[in-house]
Amino acid sequence: MTRLRHSRAVAAASALLVVLMTAGGCAAAPAAPELSGDTLVHDPAFVAGEEGEPSFLYSTGDGRIGDGNIQIRRSDDGAEWEDAGTVWDEKPAWLVEAVPGVDNLWAPELYEHDGTWYLYYSASTFGKNSSLIALATNTTLDPDDPDYEWVDQGVVIESAGTDFNAIDPGIVEDEHGEPWMAFGSFWSGIRMVPLEWPSGLRADDTEPLLVADRQLPPNAIEAPFILPHDGLYYLFVSKDFCCQGVDSTYSIAVGRSESVTGPYVDADGVPLLEDGGTPVLATDGARVGPGGQSVSGGLLAFHYYDADLDGQFRLGLLPLAWRDGWPHVAWPPAA
Repeated sequence: MTRLRHSRAVAAASALLVVLMTAGGCAAAPAAPELSGDTLVHDPAFVAGEEGEPSFLYSTGDGRIGDGNIQIRRSDDGAEWEDAGTVWDEKPAWLVEAVPGVDNLWAPELYEHDGTWYLYYSASTFGKNSSLIALATNTTLDPDDPDYEWVDQGVVIESAGTDFNAIDPGIVEDEHGEPWMAFGSFWSGIRMVPLEWPSGLRADDTEPLLVADRQLPPNAIEAPFILPHDGLYYLFVSKDFCCQGVDSTYSIAVGRSESVTGPYVDADGVPLLEDGGTPVLATDGARVGPGGQSVSGGLLAFHYYDADLDGQFRLGLLPLAWRDGWPHVAWPPAA
C-alpha cells in the first residue's frame, strides 16, 4: 500500500541532498534539478524513480499528438525529460459520448496499490461541470515495459446536474488503508468521496464531503492533492485563475488535518472551509501562476507560465522542506 509518488526519491537529486537548518528546524530536502528537454507540461502527476529507475510525468492532454490524451514523459535523471507518448492513441468511445465536446483529458493522478497503478483522470469541457472522473489500471508506468497496458475501468464519479465539478482527482489512504478521492474545481469547492480496493472505484454513493470552500463566487479553488506527513494530512490546493499565460493568478496553498476527511486548517488556524490556506508558492518574477501540483520524492511538481517566454507553460520541480510542521519551498533554490 505504498504511495510511491510520496516515497520514491529522484535518483539524481538523492545524491545532492541539501540540509536546510533554521531556528525552527527544517527537514532535509533534495536539490532542485535543472530541468531540460520536453517540459511543456500542464497538471503534472509526478512519480520520482528510485535509484537506477526512471521518473515519470503524466499530464493534461493539451491537444498534442494523441487526440488530447493524457501525455507521458520520462527521465532517467529527474532533470532531462523526454516525450514518451500518450496513454491511448484514441480516447475510449464511451467517454466521448458521455462528455459531449470533450477534447483534452485533464489533470491525471497516479497511485500505486498492491502492485497495481491506478490512473485517475478528468473528462470535461472548460467552464462547465458536465464532467466526470474516470479510471484506468496498469502494472507499470513505463511504455517500454512489455507488460505495459492501460485497462479502462470506466467512470468513478460524474457531476452533471450537481453543484460540484468532477475534475482534478487526488487519491490518499487513511490510517486504516482505506482510499479516498479528493476532487473539485470552482462550483461548490473541493469535495471528497470514499473509494475501495482493489477496484479503485467509489465505495458508495453518499453525498461527497466538502473539505475546502472559498465561500464567494466563483469559488476559485481546485486541484486538490493530499500528502500524509508525520501523522497528519496536508491538503494542497491551487487558488485563483490558471491558463491565462502571463495574466494567470494561480497560486498554491495548504492546510492540514489530523483526519483525512478534515477539518483542514491553515497555519493561522483558519479553516479551508472558510477560505483559509497557508501560501506555499505564488507568482515570483518570470515564474507566473504556479499550480496544478503533486509531490514525490521530496519534490513539489507544478506548472507555471514563463514570462520570459511570452507566457509559455512549463514544468517546475522544487524541493519541499518542512519547518514547524508546515511545508516550504524556495524560489530560486539556494546556491
